[in-house]
Amino acid sequence: MTIRLRGVLVTSLATALLIAASAAVLSAASEKAAMTAREKALHVLNRLAFGPRPGDVDRVLEMGISAYIERQLKPERIADSAIGAQLKGLPTLAMSQRELFDNFERPLREARQRARRDMASAEPPHPGPSFAKASEGTPLPPSSSEARRAKEEGEGAEQKVREQIPPEKRPRRVIEELSQARIVRAALSERQLNEVLVDFWMNHFNVFAGKGLDRIFITAFERDVVRPRIWGKFEDLLLATAKSPAMLFYLDNAQSAADAEHRPPDLRRAFRSLFAMPRAGAQAAQNRPSGLNENYARELMELHTLGVDGGYTQKDVTELARVLTGWSIGRPEQGGEFLFRANLHDVGSKTVLGQKLAASGGIEEGEKMIRFLARHPATAHHIAFQLVVRLVGDEPPKGLVERVAKRFLATDGDLGETVRAIVTSPEFFDPRYYRAKVKSPFEYVVSAMRAVGATPAATLPIARRLAQMGEPLYLCQPPTGYSDTARAWVNTGGLVARLNFALDLAADKLPGTRTDLPALLSSEAAADPGKSLDALARALVGGDLSAETRETIAKRIASGSAPAEDPGANTQLPMIAGLILGSPEFQRQ
Repeated sequence: MTIRLRGVLVTSLATALLIAASAAVLSAASEKAAMTAREKALHVLNRLAFGPRPGDVDRVLEMGISAYIERQLKPERIADSAIGAQLKGLPTLAMSQRELFDNFERPLREARQRARRDMASAEPPHPGPSFAKASEGTPLPPSSSEARRAKEEGEGAEQKVREQIPPEKRPRRVIEELSQARIVRAALSERQLNEVLVDFWMNHFNVFAGKGLDRIFITAFERDVVRPRIWGKFEDLLLATAKSPAMLFYLDNAQSAADAEHRPPDLRRAFRSLFAMPRAGAQAAQNRPSGLNENYARELMELHTLGVDGGYTQKDVTELARVLTGWSIGRPEQGGEFLFRANLHDVGSKTVLGQKLAASGGIEEGEKMIRFLARHPATAHHIAFQLVVRLVGDEPPKGLVERVAKRFLATDGDLGETVRAIVTSPEFFDPRYYRAKVKSPFEYVVSAMRAVGATPAATLPIARRLAQMGEPLYLCQPPTGYSDTARAWVNTGGLVARLNFALDLAADKLPGTRTDLPALLSSEAAADPGKSLDALARALVGGDLSAETRETIAKRIASGSAPAEDPGANTQLPMIAGLILGSPEFQRQ
């Protein structure tokens, strides 16, 4: 069996190593008695950063591992001015929600209105066969083929609408610039642990930017809600996400209203005034209040706080949804900020998880319950478990999870102290967890760029490669967010996409991204393929290549390559580096 990957013919042995990496990456851990100092430094850089850059391991050893950890736990003390210069070409990052609406959403809506006017002025089409009996009574429903054709025509019309808008005004630019900024920060920021935790919390509080107005709400969600609060109190972060337009729109709480039994006297007027703005069709149906919606209340308990086994019932979900009625958003053309609509709020008495709330309450009910959930012991355990999974191992040690949960409760949900309890624990340096986790596509791509010292001048092509690997940034549709465990990422298509990326990166075939492989090894090693393998193994994976991987790459070296004009040149250097970056050893952290 052979697979051709970007012009490199990989033998069946190489394919078996790379595609069947699941056996390696999911296996139990190391049998080493203890990590060496160099391995500890590499471990810290793989877990508290997106992998080492050239020379980083030596720098951490010189600084001291404990000192490096302490430095990363105080990101506000780390100078990071270079990042600002890198992000200057991404203007949407600094725009307010109103500016984003005016620049990207309004042109789309105006284009749709023009399209509707054009359709209305056109001659109506001849009725199809499924409506032939309309004169005899109720029209027949469209057939499946007609429904499919109508769907395709609708999608085609929407695509034509978008094509009428200049590229710089299309809504997708917002997501593209956010994705580019996320890659730049992860690859180049000195505040590496901060970026690791931004990735963690953006998945914990996932918002699907592909849903309607969330394409313009997501910028402020990351910039103004998540990033400023990941080192503070969890309840502050939780409450900020609960009031964020992005979350309220994504999980439909913006349209949740009290049922008939608990409506305020003037609810009918509130229904008419909510989102009072020109709308048509699906957009109107999507935003119009339609009674009680439990989506956000359920995810608030199941994903954001207590966890699926947190002890709540369906009755608690319904009661919490009643508590959160009226938590909505204003008109998007006016900024779309959080707005508590008292006339949509359920004014009846409620009981959630044993907490009784008297009738005639308002926004304070929701704030009280969110703070209650943030401080609940089940929440402490859930947050501790997820953070330990991210920073230690897919099957985290129970004792560590329990200690971290206690620290969370003892510090009133201080997230900085919670993370400190993990990264300074004995379990963090347990050799069982050395290279025991599989990198997500985002972690993999960024770590590969850092490993070869690449400075991405154009990150949009990299963001597109992430989508090919199954992790398009900001576009995870389920509220669970992207997984932190190996089983989500170890599959044939994903591993082939990773190897293709590695080979292209090493060969300088990624637009706007350049590497300097000879700088990673001595001139003597750079000129000799055999010596290059050993030198690059040390530079890229700390020398941790298995015998099987070494044999695979050695066979590829032995198969030869096209002769170079310079007899002393090593034309196989990019191939060797690419195969190491695509190896099971580099896939692990």
